[in-house]
Amino acid sequence: MQRIPAGFLPPVAMDAGSDTPMYQQLSDWFRRAISSGQLRPGQRVPSTRNLANELGISRIPVLSAYEQLQSEGFLETFTGAGTCVARAIPADMTLERKKLARPDPTPSPGGSRRTSRRAALLRSPEPTWLANMGAFRVGVPALEAFPAALWSKLVSRHGRHLSAEAMGYGDPMGHLPLREAIADYLGVARAVRCDASQILITTGSQQGLQICAHVLLDEGERVWMEDPGYPGAHQALRTAGAELVPVPVDAEGIDVAHGARVAADARAVYISPSHQFPLGMAMSAPRRMQLLRWAARNDAWIIEDDYDSEYRFGSRPLSSLQGTDTQERVIYLGTFSKVMFPALRLGYLVVPKDLVPDFHAGRDAIDTFSSTLYQSAMTEFIRDGHFARHIRSMRTLYMERRAAVLDAIKRHLGDRLEVIGTEAGMQLAGFLPQDVDDVAVSRKAATVGVSVRPLTPCYLVPPERGGLLLGYGGASQAQIEEGVRRLAGCF
Repeated sequence: MQRIPAGFLPPVAMDAGSDTPMYQQLSDWFRRAISSGQLRPGQRVPSTRNLANELGISRIPVLSAYEQLQSEGFLETFTGAGTCVARAIPADMTLERKKLARPDPTPSPGGSRRTSRRAALLRSPEPTWLANMGAFRVGVPALEAFPAALWSKLVSRHGRHLSAEAMGYGDPMGHLPLREAIADYLGVARAVRCDASQILITTGSQQGLQICAHVLLDEGERVWMEDPGYPGAHQALRTAGAELVPVPVDAEGIDVAHGARVAADARAVYISPSHQFPLGMAMSAPRRMQLLRWAARNDAWIIEDDYDSEYRFGSRPLSSLQGTDTQERVIYLGTFSKVMFPALRLGYLVVPKDLVPDFHAGRDAIDTFSSTLYQSAMTEFIRDGHFARHIRSMRTLYMERRAAVLDAIKRHLGDRLEVIGTEAGMQLAGFLPQDVDDVAVSRKAATVGVSVRPLTPCYLVPPERGGLLLGYGGASQAQIEEGVRRLAGCF
């Protein structure tokens, strides 16, 4: 068994006024700590000299306590490694955890302790379809194809040369060189009109949505939501007190005329125009113009989520809605989670210039700033051309995986899944027959190691037909074939 490195020793309770000798108090404390699991088998304990200095007592009682504990088998000594908790003690040895645990809190008269209404809004049925990383987990890129060795070198190099300034508190708007690199990239690749002063670095799109909600909306104000749409946006806006107004989507995207009829006074609209989540259509040019005119006339905001627009297969990536906005009504939301990897936790907002002070304050209030180390490495990754090369490589890979999914669905599922949304991104959607419960299919699929997301939870208004969302970005061709075969057995 490998020894556990020295960690922090729990506070040692010593009573100088007690009649019990110091060495006995100390040995009793160690026995309790080992038996309760506070100290683990193999864990190194302080030297007698260090512990005596820390407790402010003579070294003699510490030596006596250690000798007693070694003779009883609680401690053992290794040459060159010091004194450790005996490895022979079973890891699950306890004094019955129930005796040591805190008593259960007294429930309130209602049966459970009260939390906020906001907490209730966040609760949802357990998404069992997110329990594995195999086919077809939505939102997971091809992690095995990411240039991890190159990225590690960049992070290591910046980590070795951290300045005092880089280790301190950063600008809530983000690392300026990264904001400059993002502004350059967005101007070329997405036709976004901005400069570095308008870029705000976030920990991902979800935090970007939360900042937008808290800066732009007062409690009770109405927001148009694509229906179906992104459940994460539902959560972010609801917890800010917004009233969500479902607006249906069709082949051209969100139905602006319908939204204007049912909620002309809405304060904002959330959309994913380049690749609608979850159905996959792109918003048409007439609808885009119609939405921009409505927002300008009604002093409303448009939150444009451009979560995976880099990956479009039938044509060149579409231009952003923000790039055609002449009235500065659009807040543009982007993330590196889909292009790089989710654990990077870097995203960004592009904010109209007059709103920058409010968004600066909103970012500062939430968690101050993002990791400067990762921002520095990301800046070099973009500036040196690695980012563009990686996108090109992944576009080819995802095109191949999309073809493999479509072929496997055709062979194994036939007409049981009506596939839509195949022109872009890392996932595709499909409608099920009306008598098939998509949530039940997803849960059954999870039991055989397949992660498919049901469409029903993406709707605010219950749909007539359910469906499934299959993410193929993180699945190899072998996983795709086996995953569809297993999925076919879940109907």
